[in-house]
Amino acid sequence: MMSRCKILQAECSGVYVLKLVGEVRLNLCSTIDASIEAMTLDPQFATVVVDLSETTLIDSTTLGLLVKLALRAKAKSHFLPSVISTNPDITRIIETMGFDSVYLILDEPALTDQTLIELAPQEMSEEVLRTNVLCAHKILMNLNEHNREQFKDLVGALECDAEEHASSSVG
Repeated sequence: MMSRCKILQAECSGVYVLKLVGEVRLNLCSTIDASIEAMTLDPQFATVVVDLSETTLIDSTTLGLLVKLALRAKAKSHFLPSVISTNPDITRIIETMGFDSVYLILDEPALTDQTLIELAPQEMSEEVLRTNVLCAHKILMNLNEHNREQFKDLVGALECDAEEHASSSVG
């Protein structure tokens, strides 16, 4: 199945750009997570700009990973990371999720597309996927009370599922 999504990345003098194009769903969470790890381990890392100007759909797992990225970026540098959103639907989602507490939200598209390279999708097992989804939603829940209410049932179900899966694979 061909994905209608691309993840592009660029870096210049420690400033990273992560551009999400199309419908960004949990099937790309390992790719995004690997990118977050690589970026924030770079000793030259200064800040990151997340470009959602060509994002048509974004799921809650991806949102949780973007919050993880913002928290890591803030811990590594004194610059507040930025998120660019020119789509009113996407902007409403990220504002509702509380992104304004961890990102500077911009509504102007980035001026350049040069040097953006597409990241290859990472393969992942069902167990890794389950762990990524759970972690991303816990991060979102910790951002604010609205998110805690919105995702507590899902996180509870995911935790039960993970426990059942762990006990069945042991026995």
